[in-house]
Amino acid sequence: MNGRTPLSRIVLASESPRRLELLRSLGLIVEVAASGYSELPVPGVSPAGLASYHASEKLRAALELQRRPLDAPVLAADTVVDLDGLALGKPFDLRDAARMLESLSGREHVVHTAFALAVPGVEQWVQERSSTRVRFYRLEACEIADYLATGEPLDKAGAYGIQGRAASLVEAIEGDFYTVMGLPLARVVRALRGLGFTLPTTK
Repeated sequence: MNGRTPLSRIVLASESPRRLELLRSLGLIVEVAASGYSELPVPGVSPAGLASYHASEKLRAALELQRRPLDAPVLAADTVVDLDGLALGKPFDLRDAARMLESLSGREHVVHTAFALAVPGVEQWVQERSSTRVRFYRLEACEIADYLATGEPLDKAGAYGIQGRAASLVEAIEGDFYTVMGLPLARVVRALRGLGFTLPTTK
């Protein structure tokens, strides 16, 4: 892509309100186009590899649903919590969420968020992954119960969202906060700039 192309709109292949919020913070108009892709287990794939796989498959599914040529970048992402090599995705129910939170209590884990990006006029997708270490405090049963009562854990990998009430459960992080939130925003911006796009100067 030659020159610099002003970017005002991006298509998000996800219904995640957190990713939507982050992209809007860049001053972009965000069109949500959920891919309909189901995040099923993939045997023999590491948690980090699983995040990359799901992100690329979400993008593939979203592009297949497009009924017109691309006129804006399309972005898909996936987040996986990695506890000792075991992938923790979104919990099935509150009991499953409680189990995940108990397993994370007093422990360090890694959050992997991958994204896949397709842009008009460029055949090859950009695919990247970011990983951040997170350590939880040792959680009391009442803390877990109180957090479950908020309803927050049910739609989040590892049964927690660092930007919400779970901030009180986190003792330390090493790496990019936004990776834990669900989208390594700076890396997405750099990928867009590398493809020749400029972001809005005002929101």
